Amino acid sequence: MSGAPHATRWAGVPLTDRRAERRALLVDAALRLFGDGGESAVSVRSVSRECGLNTRYFYESFGGTDDLLGAVYDRVSAELSVAVADAMDHAEDSLRARTRAGMAAVLHFSSADPRRGRVLFTDARSNPVLTARRAATQDLLREAVLTEGWRLHPDTDPIAAATGAAMYTGAMAELAQQWLSGNLGDDLDVVVDHALRLVLR
Repeated sequence: MSGAPHATRWAGVPLTDRRAERRALLVDAALRLFGDGGESAVSVRSVSRECGLNTRYFYESFGGTDDLLGAVYDRVSAELSVAVADAMDHAEDSLRARTRAGMAAVLHFSSADPRRGRVLFTDARSNPVLTARRAATQDLLREAVLTEGWRLHPDTDPIAAATGAAMYTGAMAELAQQWLSGNLGDDLDVVVDHALRLVLR
């Protein structure tokens, strides 16, 4: 898809809404390109061409491709958070059930659309923007694990809780990468059951 949008495309649409829509189109296009071809596939021209916008609209929302990749990560990460929260909310209110639901949600979300996994896990190690985003996400996950643990077991020793949360957070990221790479087979339930036994041993 190429070329500038038709003159009537934004007719009657308020400026802020036009900008928001164009930004969303650019993020959608970048996710497709990054998910299929990695960072090298994402450029101002390729993204603009993919969503049918003139390149001048790119700079209306982003200072460069790093800013755009950050926005892509933020969107996918937010969608993952919703999926995990929904899964845990529908699980039995026990540490085992909620932990299992959260693990399964992460692996399912990341592999249901491989582009998501590429953004969140497999390519986050090499791109500095994604690496920084990933570190921040892991900090949030660690805090969430601590909060959940204390809610269910308020008498847990603080150092033991912090240690467990740190180990779980790192292990979950590695588990997702290995799952996405195909090294753990193709039965998600089996993988989650094994992981759960190790985490809650």
